[in-house]
Amino acid sequence: MRKSRVAYPLTWRVMDGLEGLAARLWPARFEKGLPYLMLAPAVLLVGILVLGLVQIGDSSLRVLDTSTFLMSEDLTLANYHRALTESFFATVAGRSLLGSVIVTIVTLIFAFPYAYLMVRTPSSALRKLLLVALFLPFFIGQVVRAYGWLIILGNQGMVNEALGLVGVAPMRLLYNYPAVLFGLVQYMLPFAVLMLAPALTAIPAELESAASSLGANWLRTFRHVVLPLARPGLVGAGLVVVTLSLTDFAIPAILGGGTQDFIANAIYDQFFRTSDQGMGATLSLMLVAVGSLLVGLVFMLFGAGTLAMTGERK
Repeated sequence: MRKSRVAYPLTWRVMDGLEGLAARLWPARFEKGLPYLMLAPAVLLVGILVLGLVQIGDSSLRVLDTSTFLMSEDLTLANYHRALTESFFATVAGRSLLGSVIVTIVTLIFAFPYAYLMVRTPSSALRKLLLVALFLPFFIGQVVRAYGWLIILGNQGMVNEALGLVGVAPMRLLYNYPAVLFGLVQYMLPFAVLMLAPALTAIPAELESAASSLGANWLRTFRHVVLPLARPGLVGAGLVVVTLSLTDFAIPAILGGGTQDFIANAIYDQFFRTSDQGMGATLSLMLVAVGSLLVGLVFMLFGAGTLAMTGERK
């Protein structure tokens, strides 16, 4: 009796062929090495990163010769001494660190109720609306959003025009430190919500109902039940926001107007404006060191296991 082709589709035959080809290319005796093969791309990427850091470290130990605009052959710590002693770099570093902390605190304050409402609302329409509003900024881009705030907050922008209608003189809302912080909060808010939502989803709603049935009001339930269990999301969101804010380039450059530079802007200036690759490399390594110290400090205070969605510390 002739076999029906329907009983064994063509796609199955193709899969069988691919499986046989894979067996020839990767015999069964190589199965123990499969996990290491899967790790190979990650190891390659980390190796490239380490190689780049080594090269940056070598550049940071060389001083720019202003007469020839060539890097010195001798290795020295002059760039690090200059970065730690000159007031300009200290001002930029302090502005960046303070700004990242302020942006993180404000962003978490706004992101937590947004994420809580998105997770706990019984209305599917409201949940979809909040999700659309959350993901929409990702389709616009950081630079476009920053230029949008130039139009809204400029001297002839929408805000000042609205203030003029009620008799208020135009105010300078751009090219200052609050404008940079405002733009960073608006940019970081979706990232914080995305980090908080899984942590809040992992909290059973029955726990809040149980606390309410035992006489706890909403504030006490939030303080003693929701907030402690949401700590993994808060720590993760805080780490993401503080590192992205500390290393941001576009928002300080556009909304700061060149007067409110962060560390990334100073690094750009050293590489592409003054052509001092040694100082640019020094600032880059110091930025990596500061970010690593911040992450280490968070892990020391809360524990690395805090980032687990189960909320267990390890």
